[in-house]
Amino acid sequence: MSPKTEVWQGTLALMVLKTLSAMGPQHGYGLARRIEQTSEDTLSINEGTLYPLLLRLEQEGAITSEWGVSENNRRARFYRITRSGQKLLQAEVSQWSQMSDIIARFVALKGDKA
Repeated sequence: MSPKTEVWQGTLALMVLKTLSAMGPQHGYGLARRIEQTSEDTLSINEGTLYPLLLRLEQEGAITSEWGVSENNRRARFYRITRSGQKLLQAEVSQWSQMSDIIARFVALKGDKA
């Protein structure tokens, strides 16, 4: 089994917004686990990174939150993407698609000259 990979800076917001868009409201722990599952357990989501991001996204208006009860019958904060968050998500997906296309071109370069 290979070690878990760290999440690249700037990608976690995209993953959070995409997960909320696809799955609906989620609590923080559920978000982290779902992102890890989607990555086939190759990513490790640090809660010390996730919760400040959720706070920032909420302050920016990309998500909202409300208290609820989790599947374990515990009080939890549930996050939901907003209309503004959907627009941000579309912009982020477009940027990352363009960047991944550019990187793919460099990865595909032939030759082994340094």
